[in-house]
Amino acid sequence: MDLPPMNLWAFWSFLFLSSCLFGSSANFSNETDRLSLLNFKHLITEDPLNSLSSWNHTLHFCHWQGVTCGGRLHPQRVTALNLTGQKLVGPISPFIRNLTFLRRIELANNSFNGRIPEEMGRLFRLQYLMLTNNTFTGEIPANLSHCSELKSLFLYGNHLTGRIPTELGSLSKLTKLVIHVNSLTGSIPPSLGNLSSLIWLYLSYNSLEGSIPDDLRRLVSLEVLAIAVNELSGTIPPQLYNLSSINVLDVRWNRLHGNLPPNIGLTLPNLQGLCAAGNQFTGPIPVSLSNASGLAVINLAKNSFSGSVPLNFGSLKDLSRLRLWGNELGIGKAHDLSFLNSLINCSSLQVLDVGFNRFSGALPDSVANLSTQLRVLMLDNNMIFGSIPSGIQNLIGLTVLDVGHNFLTGTIPISVGMLNKVERLYFNRNELSGQIPSSLSNISRLYILTLSGNNLMGRIPSSLGNCVYMQLIYLYNNNLSGTLPKQLFNLTSLIEFHVENNSFTGSLPLEAGSLNALGRFIISNNKLSGEIPSSLGNCLSLEYLQLDGNFFLGSIPLSFSSLRGLRSLDLSRNNLSGEIPKYLEKLIFLQYLNLSFNNFEGELPKQGIFGNASQVSVLGNSKLCGGIQELQLPPCSSQASKKQGIKSRKKPSPLPSAEDPLVKVSYAELFKATDGFSSANLIGAGSFATVYKGILHHFGTMVAMKVFNLQQQGALRSFMAECEALRNIRHRNLVKILTCCSSIDFKGNDFKALVYEYMPSGSLETWLHKDSHDQLTRSLKFTQRLNIAIDVASALDYLHNHCETSIIHRDLKPSNILLDDDMIAHVSDFGLARFLSEVAQTSSLGMKGSIGYIAPGNNFIYFLIYTHTSTPDSQSICLLETGPVTKLGVSVVCM
Repeated sequence: MDLPPMNLWAFWSFLFLSSCLFGSSANFSNETDRLSLLNFKHLITEDPLNSLSSWNHTLHFCHWQGVTCGGRLHPQRVTALNLTGQKLVGPISPFIRNLTFLRRIELANNSFNGRIPEEMGRLFRLQYLMLTNNTFTGEIPANLSHCSELKSLFLYGNHLTGRIPTELGSLSKLTKLVIHVNSLTGSIPPSLGNLSSLIWLYLSYNSLEGSIPDDLRRLVSLEVLAIAVNELSGTIPPQLYNLSSINVLDVRWNRLHGNLPPNIGLTLPNLQGLCAAGNQFTGPIPVSLSNASGLAVINLAKNSFSGSVPLNFGSLKDLSRLRLWGNELGIGKAHDLSFLNSLINCSSLQVLDVGFNRFSGALPDSVANLSTQLRVLMLDNNMIFGSIPSGIQNLIGLTVLDVGHNFLTGTIPISVGMLNKVERLYFNRNELSGQIPSSLSNISRLYILTLSGNNLMGRIPSSLGNCVYMQLIYLYNNNLSGTLPKQLFNLTSLIEFHVENNSFTGSLPLEAGSLNALGRFIISNNKLSGEIPSSLGNCLSLEYLQLDGNFFLGSIPLSFSSLRGLRSLDLSRNNLSGEIPKYLEKLIFLQYLNLSFNNFEGELPKQGIFGNASQVSVLGNSKLCGGIQELQLPPCSSQASKKQGIKSRKKPSPLPSAEDPLVKVSYAELFKATDGFSSANLIGAGSFATVYKGILHHFGTMVAMKVFNLQQQGALRSFMAECEALRNIRHRNLVKILTCCSSIDFKGNDFKALVYEYMPSGSLETWLHKDSHDQLTRSLKFTQRLNIAIDVASALDYLHNHCETSIIHRDLKPSNILLDDDMIAHVSDFGLARFLSEVAQTSSLGMKGSIGYIAPGNNFIYFLIYTHTSTPDSQSICLLETGPVTKLGVSVVCM
């Protein structure tokens, strides 16, 4: 039903004839360039900023936005095209080859797609090609090697595949080859060693393999060699260390091995950045690195370097980042940390990370004299002893302080509270004593506090409730006592709260129910008493709830039925009583349930988690009966069963209904349900939104979440249109909206999403047109096609004729028709929908939907049956939604 794409030569002829027949107000001296630019514009499918609005017949093309023409010799030939950051969508026209005077092409930060035209290889004057941060696919055209004047080639941030063309090695004038952040494979071509003028070589973040070619030693002008995050193996060719011009050597996260040469700082005197983290390097860190006086970044983390850290690093005045974590540094001697004394001379130091090594010795007081610009100080997972220097408050720029997993003693200095920029504070797994300083509450930005595994005593300062951004509190395995301050339960951002293995007393505050973001609440092995507050049932994000080893009494609150995302529930070793609630059977994510050593009675349920003896423990409850045979409980008497049955009939179900229109969900809940909106849960994407699947605890089943890209022009209008259209409509063949989310994300940006019933059979599109990645063989019989067509027609009939105000969908197509388990069709995506009354009042809506055959008349539904062969199952049905052509457009579905 769709019209075939216009032949490009026909389009070219049309433009030429139109300019001859109709003329224009400008006197064009070069039709070739003008028509090539018009063809470039013709293929652009989206121009949200109207960047190409000036590209018309009333203005000379040399004055069009983004177009630059030549100087004295060729004043009316296009020499540069710059449309950077204009949010353009579409492929690049192959007719760009006719702009033969082009010297610069800058199309970065758009959404250009398709392949990079091989015709660009005909631009023999081209010197600068910038196509970064688009969505180009396919291979890098080998024909680019014909652009003999090319000096800079920037293709990073796309989806390019295949090998790096060997032919690029013939570009003798090339100074910058920047093609990182793609999906390139194969090895690094040795021919790149022919690029004698090359200054930058960026190949990072691809899937390159093999060894680093020796031929790169001929790049005598090379300043940047960045080949990080690939799958390269072998050693770095020794000759590369003789390229004295190199100032950045970045080989992070490959499979390289070997030693760094002892004289590396002498042969690479201009080195400013040395990044070799995530490889298999061994041996000592070369002392000669200090001879590269301009070194600002040293990142040798996650290798197997051994020995001592050179003491002369303090002479590196520009050193800003020193990352040595995850090695075998240190020899277990008292002077292991002597290098810290020298680093006080590095006034630009911002990051110092030497965790996960073998450093021993006392923590020197000189740590407090490090640069005031220091943001990250990580000394964790070593064998450091001594106390925390009292002058630590001098490090006023710290945002992360981690001294965990050492042997530090003494108290936590009160002066730590003066580090008011700290966001993460780790003192865990040491031998610290004394009390938790109340001064920590002065750190207003603190969101992670880890003090677990020490000998701390006394109370938790109630003033910690002032740390409003707090997300994680770890205080377990100490000697803390007193009551749990109710102020802590006003920290609405709190995600995890661990205070197990202490000596807390008193009851659990009712305020605990206000922790809407709480995912883990673990207070095991304390001396808490009283009833479990029913308000805990309001913590709908809870996944792990462990209250075991206390003195709680009473029954399990009915409100726990709302904890649909619960994975682990441990109430063992308390004084709880009453019957075990049957609603626990319906907590479908529950994987561990421990109710042992309480006073529960009555019949044990058998369904859900109770059907798996390896996931349930009910030992030490002598009055329990029934359950599955593996749990070895006595059988229930008929009288007890009857009594329990009467009770169960009297109690209404506490489960919330998915039909409730007032159910609210937050951004955090959607983020969690989709595992951070991961690609693994992605089920579809469109112009304005992306659709994910996930399980929300409100509904206890799989749902589809449509997340709108509010940076895309028109997305907000699409969200509002869909909300308006779906607000008061209900039909079995319309996708059912469950709730919506209008909030802000974790970065403070506006966030809008709609939550729908999940359609497990996917879209009609996937049944009609098999994806190349789809391993399933799918087909529809004629009867199924007919039933789907009837379902869709019923939905359209309802929208057109039975709503309070008639609604026109305007984007009916196979990808917007979703199928449930029974292959019943549901029409979705009302982002382009309009009320008929709205259409009647305006003439500005224009053509929308999917272009195809337009039937005469105003509305609405037509069936067209085409028989392709003699077998009924190969017939197809086309369904159309049409209206006044200039206002409603036309939607066509063929199945």
